[in-house]
Amino acid sequence: MKQYDVAIVGGGISGLVASIYVARAGYSVILLEKSSQLGGRGLTIRKKSAMLNLGVHAFYQDGAGENILKELGISLKGANPSASAVGVWKNKVYSIPTGPLQLLSDKLFSLKGKMSLTRLMMTLNKINTDEIGNISLKEWAEKEIDVPMVRFLLFAICRSNSFVPYPDLHLAGPALQQMQRTFSGKAFYITEGWGTLVEDLKIQASLAGVTIMNRRNVIEIKHDMNVQSIIFGNGDTLEVPYVIVTAGLEETYNLVKNAEHTKLELWKSQARPVNAACLDLVLRKLPKPDVNFIAGFWMDQPIFYNNPTSVTKMSEDGSVVIHLVKHLGTNSGNAKLDLLQLEKAMDVVQPGWKKEEITRQFLPHITVSHDFNSLDRNDLSPGPSVPEIPGLYVAGDWTGRGEMLVDASLGSSKRAALAIIEELNAKGDIHEHREVI
Repeated sequence: MKQYDVAIVGGGISGLVASIYVARAGYSVILLEKSSQLGGRGLTIRKKSAMLNLGVHAFYQDGAGENILKELGISLKGANPSASAVGVWKNKVYSIPTGPLQLLSDKLFSLKGKMSLTRLMMTLNKINTDEIGNISLKEWAEKEIDVPMVRFLLFAICRSNSFVPYPDLHLAGPALQQMQRTFSGKAFYITEGWGTLVEDLKIQASLAGVTIMNRRNVIEIKHDMNVQSIIFGNGDTLEVPYVIVTAGLEETYNLVKNAEHTKLELWKSQARPVNAACLDLVLRKLPKPDVNFIAGFWMDQPIFYNNPTSVTKMSEDGSVVIHLVKHLGTNSGNAKLDLLQLEKAMDVVQPGWKKEEITRQFLPHITVSHDFNSLDRNDLSPGPSVPEIPGLYVAGDWTGRGEMLVDASLGSSKRAALAIIEELNAKGDIHEHREVI
């Protein structure tokens, strides 16, 4: 097999981004993906005429992720939703007030609750989230919000935009920063699904000279003080001095022999993977077309409803795509019961929907994130290097620096790539036509 400067394990969004940075710096890169398709959780599946992401996907603007995509010359196509959402309490649907007139007619909150919600909406964007300190979202909310119903709404929205159902563990700073982006209308829905972003990244990687290989299952990263080679499931070996692993934390741990003697052991022991059960529906039309909101927040259950087709194209024939999520946290869930609960949630907001169903996709257990910004983490900055094994780097949603979800994936990919570029440059192995971004 041809020799490469850097190998990247994992052909999802994180791996693609890392490969582009390294290749544009003039170094040879091979990207290895075990499945037949690139994209990982960014895949978009076509069912009938609809494009289905793997569960709910929103890209939050004004963060590390958007800045990195701009650096790579990628412009997302899609739309920001209007502030149209509902809160569900005891199986009754209430519009979430977003302005003074809506507050006056609101039936969900008491007068005291309306005043508390107004204060939250007026002050949220003024909060410097970097100065909050090491406290949980729950502790912050109990200090700042005196009405329980408003706290329930805050927790429901934070749970929906981060997938973390633990306000007592979720760090307040990152959680509130994501809330600021939500209330500022920065949630962005990509036209025709996240597969279009994957395709754009693939094109940029190919243009940069990245060698992309699918169906290459890596089973071990060999090392003896330094990274030596990659071993594949079919017995092939690739000698390479630098490796970036963009797989999940447990998979990364299993690839590295004697990982228990490295920082990977600490990172694995402190990680809390966040899981979800997702029901993705394709309907001919909404039974109640006048109730066409983008999001529904269950305030007394870990349920979230999302209708991306209210703002962007997700089908060829105008059919409606609906995503429902049950937040499982670190639990595995019960597929049969979770599906029933999601279907009943759909009954609440769109009764009669089953008559309009064209097709569906049920994902009983998805790992949405391999870790989150938890209050009790011992190491808040995992990666990008594995210090005990020179040449081995990690990236992914579990290696963030206060970022979350795709921002953590993209931010960590850039950090890993730039660290390798700096090391290669220091060795004097400088290639012509290097482009440093």
